[in-house]
Amino acid sequence: MSGWVQSLEGTPAGHDLALALALAAAVLHALFGALQKGRYDPWISRAVIDVFYFVLALPFVIFVVPWPEPHMWPIFAGAFVIHAGYKWLQAMTYARGAYTVVYPVVRGTGPFFAVIGAGIVFGEHFAPGQWAGLAVLMAGIFGLAAYNLRHVSVDRETLVPALWLAVATGATVAIYTTYDAYGIRATADPFTFLAWFFLIDGVLFPLVFARRLLAVRGAEVWPMLRLGVFGAVIAYLSFGSIMLATRLDKVGEAAVLRETSTVFAALIGWLVLGEKVGRMRTLLMGLIALGAVIMEMAG
Repeated sequence: MSGWVQSLEGTPAGHDLALALALAAAVLHALFGALQKGRYDPWISRAVIDVFYFVLALPFVIFVVPWPEPHMWPIFAGAFVIHAGYKWLQAMTYARGAYTVVYPVVRGTGPFFAVIGAGIVFGEHFAPGQWAGLAVLMAGIFGLAAYNLRHVSVDRETLVPALWLAVATGATVAIYTTYDAYGIRATADPFTFLAWFFLIDGVLFPLVFARRLLAVRGAEVWPMLRLGVFGAVIAYLSFGSIMLATRLDKVGEAAVLRETSTVFAALIGWLVLGEKVGRMRTLLMGLIALGAVIMEMAG
């Protein structure tokens, strides 16, 4: 399969596959965010997911993928640090704000920084229409933030810090997207990067929150195990999809398309978490997604 992926790099078929992968990542990431924000403390949700992250990656690392080249170890170390910061900020954000309030800001801020990073690191250039699409996307983000500041009553006392943390989390999303795109392109086999990434990235939160995980008892054990397994599988599919998309095609375009996840997040927040979305917030989330679509069509 690695050979097939490599054969598609830089081809029209690779572009089409990258588009499909980025959109799949959008749906999956919205679902993953809802799982972390759901019924449990977001710190514990992330920790239990990371336990299974690690467990599922281990057999692939040992038996399936080639061993990483020597130059990959510093890259993995950098990825560990960046993702630790991202996950910490994400949990702080979810602990302070409603999912449908903070998630669009996190995911919408990321592409702006990712496009800039892709231009600096990979020399990617974008057409005027693509910049217009990015402007539409950013208008949706700032409009949504302004609306939330004025109208949202849930977690009102922590709303402002939640929004600032959401912006900071979005910046780390752009950093890890650009950095990991560099990492997955630096190894011959893209699945080597993915398997070792999940193994290394699954270490920190279970260690930090080991005592709280071991304190789970009784009726909560099975739901927590189910959350961990399901969340880990969703994480594999979501992150794997977007990383393969960045190897096959432009990093900036893939990052922007993934942020159509705001629409799916609104649906999940409404249907699953019972959060009120409202007409105006739905329109603004749609504006974020529309900006992503314009950017792709203008490319």
